[in-house]
Amino acid sequence: MNRLLLLALGSMFLQQTFVSIGKVLPAVVAPAIIADLGFDPALVGVYFGLTSFFALLTQMSCGSFIVRYGPLRMSQVALVLLAFGTLCMSEGARPMFLLSALVGGGGAAISTPTSSQLLGRWSPPRLAPLVFSLKQTAVPAGLLIGGALGPTMAAMLGWRDTVLISAAACFAFAFMLQPLRKTFDVDRDPARGFKLSDAPSTVRSVLRDPALRNLAFAAFAFNGMQQAMTAYFVIYMTTIGYDLVSAGYIFSAAVAVAVPCRILWGWLGSFHVAPRLVMAGLALGIAFSGALTGLFNASWPLAAIGLVAAILSASAMSWHGILLAETARLAPPGMTGAVTGGVLSFGQMGALLGPLVYAALLGLTGSYGIGFAVCGVPSLCVGIRLLRRKSA
Repeated sequence: MNRLLLLALGSMFLQQTFVSIGKVLPAVVAPAIIADLGFDPALVGVYFGLTSFFALLTQMSCGSFIVRYGPLRMSQVALVLLAFGTLCMSEGARPMFLLSALVGGGGAAISTPTSSQLLGRWSPPRLAPLVFSLKQTAVPAGLLIGGALGPTMAAMLGWRDTVLISAAACFAFAFMLQPLRKTFDVDRDPARGFKLSDAPSTVRSVLRDPALRNLAFAAFAFNGMQQAMTAYFVIYMTTIGYDLVSAGYIFSAAVAVAVPCRILWGWLGSFHVAPRLVMAGLALGIAFSGALTGLFNASWPLAAIGLVAAILSASAMSWHGILLAETARLAPPGMTGAVTGGVLSFGQMGALLGPLVYAALLGLTGSYGIGFAVCGVPSLCVGIRLLRRKSA
């Protein structure tokens, strides 16, 4: 890898790490928020569903902004908006949680298309699955840090100060990225305009291409389970006998598995196995481990819970690099950010519906386990489809 590629990879890795920490904090400190404010636990799913809805709208329409202002500038915008959304949440009022979901969810959604646009320019095609997987290890790294430190800091400082520290970190790193703008935003097009038709045009361009359409459906299924796990796993653990800090460490330990797995899947997809087959294996892994997660109860030994959670993390938290690399490969020249936003908008639809379906099932049945099993069904369908297409 050349120097500029390493610099691009490092800066985007850190950008997505900070974004990932900010996104996971509401989930890992949710038990403290619920205890402090008396919220219904089902509202966690509603919050993450709203976050995904606003992220969906953002990702469908962010392509023109990335082209006009450059991926580095839009990475800064993502961090600032997420920080502002986190500040809103710290107020504790229900309307401010709505504003937090709107601003923070929309801001965080920009981070992946911008980083894909930047790396798509500097990464050699053959190394793209590995490069994108390395970059996307930032997501589980952020989840690991947030899951380990969030509950501990909430217990020591309170949940409000914890999210304020996260917001300050996002602001600070956005400022630190500024010197890189001259290097990485040189290909921006200041004359690029914005049209209301940009969002539907992006979606149509994805649906017209069969290969991109398959990636979009996979993103829908995978992200639905990922968001359900992010939103409810820690709370689920507290209902079967673990305290908040212990539940946070179990979550972090499981998510840590996703870091090497993302690199492994990218390496396999770059050199040994067709990316489609890698994604088929991940889809079936999500469905299998999601069903087993739904069976957790107080009689399960910690080792068994950890093993199943690790498998779920290795699949539901580890698909991004291989899918994004395929998206970048199939995108027209100069349109990687826009096409990535289009594919990921379907992922956001999954992230929107996953927590909402989970919340509805929780309200109807009172069971935290059923939601995990149901959220794995779309991945089962995707896995079967990908395998059938290979054999056809």
